[in-house]
Amino acid sequence: MLLLPSIKRVLRRVFALADVNSMYASCEEVFRPDIRGKPVVVLSNNDGCVIAQNKLAKEILDIYMARPFFEIKEIAEKLGTIVFSSNYELYANMSNRFAKVLSRYSPRMEKYSIDEVFLEMTGIHVNYTDYGQKIKQDVVDSTGLPICVGFGYTKTLAKLANHCAKKQDQWNGVCDFTVMSETEIDTILAALPVSKVWGVGRRLEEKLNKLGVLTVLRLKNADPKRIRDEFGVLLERTVRELNGEVWIEMEDEIPEAKQVMSSRSFASRVSSIEQMREVITYHASMAADRMRKKDLYANGVYVFMMNSPYDKAARPTDQWSIGFPAPTNSTLKINKAAQYILNRIFHPGVYYQKAGVMLLDTVPAGGLQTDLFGYSQRDEKADSLMDVMDRINNKYSRGTIWLASEGTEESKQWAMQRNFKSPNYTGSWDELMLVK
Repeated sequence: MLLLPSIKRVLRRVFALADVNSMYASCEEVFRPDIRGKPVVVLSNNDGCVIAQNKLAKEILDIYMARPFFEIKEIAEKLGTIVFSSNYELYANMSNRFAKVLSRYSPRMEKYSIDEVFLEMTGIHVNYTDYGQKIKQDVVDSTGLPICVGFGYTKTLAKLANHCAKKQDQWNGVCDFTVMSETEIDTILAALPVSKVWGVGRRLEEKLNKLGVLTVLRLKNADPKRIRDEFGVLLERTVRELNGEVWIEMEDEIPEAKQVMSSRSFASRVSSIEQMREVITYHASMAADRMRKKDLYANGVYVFMMNSPYDKAARPTDQWSIGFPAPTNSTLKINKAAQYILNRIFHPGVYYQKAGVMLLDTVPAGGLQTDLFGYSQRDEKADSLMDVMDRINNKYSRGTIWLASEGTEESKQWAMQRNFKSPNYTGSWDELMLVK
């Protein structure tokens, strides 16, 4: 009997990127069908700048991102623009629902950002255009969010395909590079500025333009070794990805951050240490809460305060950090250290515009190491107290229990303004939508 060597079929990798169209504005439209067909903009913290627009607002307002709202307020009102303050709680919840729907279509996915998810499509033998339309419709039916889907042999190509699906109506929201010839793809890439490539920001674009690299196709055809010598290994990987080589893998788990931060600009300037104590307590509590949700412990705390760089009396940022004798996740201990720093760095007479607290060198609970003197042993009483505090706040909403030094709602003149905020339809019992 003649034995033939086994031949394994090598599958070419295929990736998809699903991206929500105008995420923040779309979330608002889901719960306000009466505003569909009208220009919609979403503002940043303290209702300062425009950070999101729906398609119609982009067309008729013609404003650049992060433009101060007061500059366009008059024209926006004349055009009947619907304005919302940022509702981050709502957007995060809708993002999780969006990702949950996508998990039905691939065994391997990576949530890249609040509105973007990569899917590994390798081995899923389907017509990707039809599959993308099915995904798109399922997301709309399940969440109300409009999306576009791009397919490619690398994550970089999938992201470019998604861009084409979003910007060109002929694709009907789904673009599949895997069924196109090299010539067809090159024709598309030749029409795209190099800034459309994933990871190419404004400064890098300027450097590439000076070398004559104006389009995506020109970057694709560049010598990878020369690109590495001039710009480093990251851009070399991008060039290779544009040529169909997989150099950027799927991230099955997002690596834990080494720092957890809470900071915010004030609605009105803070010049008294009493008010700043409330600010620092608030941010220390927020950072500690976020850290505990990730089951992390901090080895140190950093506090900063700053006035506006545009002030006539602009000054360097007041900042300081200290380490803990042992890692902790206790809001009480973290706030005590943060208040100690505040007393060291606060300067009377300065009208502060922004402050924040960062927890440093975080480690997972399972990675805590003991020492000879027992300083690093877990404080069971503190852990129990924080657990009770978190459970109550999770059940009845944050702020049910808080540190007294954080002040009351009436005293927080510095608190963020969100005068156009929509209800948190998906995250608060008190703000559920009522159907009459």
